[in-house]
Amino acid sequence: MIGRIRLVVALGWVAASTVFLVPLQLFAMKSKLWSEWRVLRLWHRSNVRALGFRVHQHGELTNMRPLVVVANHISWTDITVIGSRCDVSFIAKSEMARWPVLGWLARLQRTIFIERDRKRRSGAQASEIARRLADGDAVVLFAEGTTSDGNAVLPFKSALFGAATIAISEGAADRVYIQPLTIAYTRIHGIPMGRRHRPLAAWIGDAELAPHAAALLTEGAVDVELHFGEAIEFSPGDDRKAATRRVEADVRAMLLAALANPRSGGKRS
Repeated sequence: MIGRIRLVVALGWVAASTVFLVPLQLFAMKSKLWSEWRVLRLWHRSNVRALGFRVHQHGELTNMRPLVVVANHISWTDITVIGSRCDVSFIAKSEMARWPVLGWLARLQRTIFIERDRKRRSGAQASEIARRLADGDAVVLFAEGTTSDGNAVLPFKSALFGAATIAISEGAADRVYIQPLTIAYTRIHGIPMGRRHRPLAAWIGDAELAPHAAALLTEGAVDVELHFGEAIEFSPGDDRKAATRRVEADVRAMLLAALANPRSGGKRS
């Protein structure tokens, strides 16, 4: 019964904040009277509260631009967790653009939609990412290409790192910075998550979104850690695959450390 009450309250909270903040976001985008990022961050923070998440941030998003933030990917909640702390745009699979409501909300987030399975379009998609980088956006790339179970980092794909190369080759920038970011779901109700419990937070493969979201909202009280690594400089002539391997190693090392020793410090929300 308590779980059902919590679910109803959480859904009502998300709906109310969305109804209130979306018009403000649309007005901000058109009028430029205030930063649209401010509204987005409020919306994500409201979602984090509804989920019952406690977010612990270690390190900072670098202020160097152009910037690609490369992260591991565990769940649909990763976006709202990161968005509650950082003013960033996301790269998402093109199917998301067609999702009811969520696709529209993703557009308000200035999400870049890509078709991972169509290689002939990869150049155009990388050019769009490069253009956004040149405009000063910090772009988050989930380089595994799918979600994991939260216990390990899957091999990174180097293809979309091509956006950094294109941004340089087209003269949009003389260098691009790449910053590793690790997201780790570490505790539930204050107790460290084990391998067996972590799938509660993970949204893996073709799992249905609605049942997973309902289970997560019903449970609540999950601690999430964001660990920002040191940004590296990607310059003309640098090896894209080597950069991918380096960032992947950094993300994997931070995840293993977070799971082995969950921390409750850092900036918290």
